[in-house]
Amino acid sequence: MKEYQREFIEFALANDVLKFGSFQLKSGRVSPYFFNAGLFNSGKTLGAIGKFYAAALEDVAFDYDVLFGPAYKGVPLVCATALALSTHFNKDAPFSFNRKEKKDHGEGGNIVGTPLKGKVVVVDDVITAGTAINESIEIIRQNHAQLTGVLVAVDRAEVAPDGSGKSAIQAIEEKQQVKIRAIITMDHIMEYMQEKGTYEAELTLMKEYKAQYGINQ
Repeated sequence: MKEYQREFIEFALANDVLKFGSFQLKSGRVSPYFFNAGLFNSGKTLGAIGKFYAAALEDVAFDYDVLFGPAYKGVPLVCATALALSTHFNKDAPFSFNRKEKKDHGEGGNIVGTPLKGKVVVVDDVITAGTAINESIEIIRQNHAQLTGVLVAVDRAEVAPDGSGKSAIQAIEEKQQVKIRAIITMDHIMEYMQEKGTYEAELTLMKEYKAQYGINQ
């Protein structure tokens, strides 16, 4: 685990974005942890999350010309990431995002910001069913650009409920032939808990959950 990943987990815990307990997911599964990216909702937290996305982007070394944030949750994330790349890594990254409704006046179109051209990396919060990312891929292709990677906050690394034995991320990677990376995975969270030594009961539940639902890596 890299230092920025450890700091991200601590930041998420401090802001109640990452919680341990008993949480029923949309899939019906009862998870021992929950990550609520919707709580990155202030100037302070958004500034911090941008730095973590930027650090991860530098770490995974995606090749890109433009960063793209899918509406709506990806919009503040891509702005924060581009700002952090400039502030902390001296990189001036062009970015854009889409409108949900296409305009027929003013600047028109459904893309705001830098035109979607060349190599594009998508910045988003999480991938669950994959609907949003598939929409982003279609938008990028419609603009004759090339998707070179996707960066999200967390990869739960658990099998989808469809019986495929693959996670939603694995399924999209195979179908779309694109690399999807996360700032942290469930394994990073468990490693952090092990390091701290104060999450014995919670870690036991995490291990049980992973044994039941975790993907084969």
